[in-house]
Amino acid sequence: MIRYCIISYRRYEKLNLVGKMFIWFLFAFYVCLGAAVVIITPHRIGQFFYDMAQKVSHRKLGWLILGSVMVLVSFPPFIGFTTMVTLCGFAYDMNGLAIAVFVSIFGSAIVFAVLRFLFANRLRHWSASNERWQALEAVIMSKGLPLIILIRLSPFPPWVYSNALFASIESVSIWQFMVASACLFPKMLLHVFIGARLAALSDDEQRRQMDTQTKILNAVLVAAGIIIGIVAGWVVYNQMQKHIRHAEGLPPEVDELAVEAIEDVGDEGAPLLTDFSSESLNETSGVDVEQRLVFPSSGSSQQESLAP
Repeated sequence: MIRYCIISYRRYEKLNLVGKMFIWFLFAFYVCLGAAVVIITPHRIGQFFYDMAQKVSHRKLGWLILGSVMVLVSFPPFIGFTTMVTLCGFAYDMNGLAIAVFVSIFGSAIVFAVLRFLFANRLRHWSASNERWQALEAVIMSKGLPLIILIRLSPFPPWVYSNALFASIESVSIWQFMVASACLFPKMLLHVFIGARLAALSDDEQRRQMDTQTKILNAVLVAAGIIIGIVAGWVVYNQMQKHIRHAEGLPPEVDELAVEAIEDVGDEGAPLLTDFSSESLNETSGVDVEQRLVFPSSGSSQQESLAP
């Protein structure tokens, strides 16, 4: 934990003034948000969201509204997909799992296809000029679908940046992306379950009908679900890094560059979203011939030249 705090601080120190101001803005925002929760009270906030969720669930096409919002927040730079999955349980109880699973597979595939189609030229330029991204592509080509699934299951990069990440890597096909998204079923189940339990605790009428033991049980289940999600995410994240760092047939330097590329996805928003000009491309494309040989742009020659 201390190691990650140190790494985070070093990253903060490297930010420019705008970046640091943005961090402090987020900090102030969450402080104000926490204060608002305390002032308004969690009970009133929970009741408000429960009432809104019930209005959506009782509409004929309420599921379509909820699913459409989930697809929208899957496009960078929006956030909130996990919250929307929880709202599926809030509005539809465990029946909301069908919406969450469908959107996580087919909705994210739409995002994948749109991003790749719109930013195809940008992707080629970036891959030709960024050695870390070439290293990440080489590792994913070496490990294949198992690593793609691990990255998809990992909480870092977050959902929205994970969509942009895979759309940025030409060696990842849409069917691999959909299979990896389907493996998120346990995660979807957990968040929908938490949403369903929270809904029962948020509504005054349901809560009045519960005895003390039932209320405590629901609260314990919600807390246990959150803890399980955090622990599972931590384990998957570490396993993902382990697999990247131990790719067979690739030198350690390439593995480390690939790890750096993964860690920077949240900062850069993946190459499809990075704002770079032709001048910056010319600067970064002026790499040594030796680097070109070590990090070729694509194809099987990439694996061969990266082999020790």
